[in-house]
Amino acid sequence: MTNIEMYYPNMPKTYSNCPFMYKLKYIDKITMPQLSSWFEKGKKIHALANFYLKGQDITKLEQNLTYEEKEIFEKLKNNVYFQKEYVNSEYNLSAKLGNYWLGGRFDALMKDENDYYILDYKTGSAPKNPEYDFQTMFYLTILNIFLGDKIVPENLNFVYIDLKNNQNIVINFNSSLKEEYVQRISNVCKKIKEDTIFSAKQDERCAFCEYSKICRG
Repeated sequence: MTNIEMYYPNMPKTYSNCPFMYKLKYIDKITMPQLSSWFEKGKKIHALANFYLKGQDITKLEQNLTYEEKEIFEKLKNNVYFQKEYVNSEYNLSAKLGNYWLGGRFDALMKDENDYYILDYKTGSAPKNPEYDFQTMFYLTILNIFLGDKIVPENLNFVYIDLKNNQNIVINFNSSLKEEYVQRISNVCKKIKEDTIFSAKQDERCAFCEYSKICRG
């Protein structure tokens, strides 16, 4: 039985891929070194976007971007969803779903006359199954609970801004998806909470796992 009270999207995603990896990462709190260069471009674009949306002067920061980074940031600034009315950015939000607390950090929350848009910028690859990615399900569920009766599910949207391929992947929320997401999230959180074994999965992904050298499998 775990003592975790707050679940974030990467937690059920990790558990679904390999329960033992979940144990090492979130229960035993074992972190493995990774190349920081893999994340630097994404971190830089996210930080710039946050400053830009908040109305801060980023002229000097833009001057220090590489040519590739400037191209990516221009794509983001010109994106139709990025130009909607600003609500908040780098926004921590949590909500209680049944017996579980769900948490997330939105890259940006935008709106227009009727709809809200959760934006997630991707300098790498977007999820292969975005409608049922845990990030999508968590964030739309959290926002729906947070806003409550102020808005109907059909007015909530999740937008992956794929900066690598210069395209938008839009998930339009609705009452049917709301019920399905709640069920899926509740089921996986219950499985995590009740798991006492955390068995290791053995498949082709093991070769690329950061915990492969200490895996008991």
